[in-house]
Amino acid sequence: MKNTALTSTHEALGAKMVPFAGFNMPVQYDGVNIEHETVRKSVGVFDVSHMGEFLIEGPHALDLIQKVCSNDASKLTVGKAQYSYLPNEDGGIVDDLIIYKLKEDQYLLVVNASNIEKDWNWIKDRNDVGATMRDLSEDYSLLAIQGPKAVESMQDLSSHDLAAIKFYNFVVGDFAGIENVIISATGYTGSGGFEIYCKNDEVKQIWDKVVEAGAKPIGLAARDTLRLEMGYCLYGNDIDDTTSPFEAGLGWVTKFTKKFTNSEALEDEKRRGVERKLIAFELDERGIPRQGYDIVDGQGKKIGEVTSGTMSPMLGKGIGLGYVPVVFSDVDSKIHIQIRKKAVPATVVKLPFYKG
Repeated sequence: MKNTALTSTHEALGAKMVPFAGFNMPVQYDGVNIEHETVRKSVGVFDVSHMGEFLIEGPHALDLIQKVCSNDASKLTVGKAQYSYLPNEDGGIVDDLIIYKLKEDQYLLVVNASNIEKDWNWIKDRNDVGATMRDLSEDYSLLAIQGPKAVESMQDLSSHDLAAIKFYNFVVGDFAGIENVIISATGYTGSGGFEIYCKNDEVKQIWDKVVEAGAKPIGLAARDTLRLEMGYCLYGNDIDDTTSPFEAGLGWVTKFTKKFTNSEALEDEKRRGVERKLIAFELDERGIPRQGYDIVDGQGKKIGEVTSGTMSPMLGKGIGLGYVPVVFSDVDSKIHIQIRKKAVPATVVKLPFYKG
């Protein structure tokens, strides 16, 4: 099992450590609900250094990215980031990722921890254009400083105006006494804030200064409940090698302005329409929906299953995502979640769950 550069720091803080995507990671410190509420109301810091980073550069960098990614990266200018996914050749998704344009002909791809090797091989095997590729995953750390007080509490740590970094934009500059770090705003919690990409030997200094400035350490369990309240997909739960991007609601990052892996088949699927969709639901009665629970109709017939579910700390009710036939996908549709022997009634809702 791999450690991040901060593993001993988390252990010293008394974090509960668990294996996650091959890494020894802090799942919680003070409790999921307390940490969740901290991010919604104040400021917290996550160690997400398990994420993967690939540098793609050279005169053919964009050609490779356009070939393997669904979104149109030609629209990016230096200082901007873009959400995208890697389509496979069978109509599913290799991974979802974020693309940062660092310079002309230089891009950073940030991928999910569990997919680093798979993604690297997938992209490398399709690099017949001569782009230069470097896997930086083991050399770099990533902190996510999240919450409505993130900017005001951290501003003294940087000469950049943190409030001026718009959503899906970034700057390269100084933070917590370290030069040339990436400060980006691509948050996964829905409560504002930013991320810091730095070298492994720099992250302890940054972490210490961020905590000193008022950020509470937050574990991966609260990261999951926070992203679910926003309805953000998690690879391995809500999207995978078998799920269609159109079923998953990712049509907005599928751009047919260029050719990419499986684009003709995906364009055909868009024209035909899908038979099932990823929906968001809230339980009408007490209960906690969990991944893998059956979604059933009024007669108890299985129509799908929960891909992500939890008790929402902010709403105080069970919420979840899952795939169902299109006929059940409209907002206000009534479905049931099979929780042990009881079919608990639920209502399809519009995202996000938490409107803050």
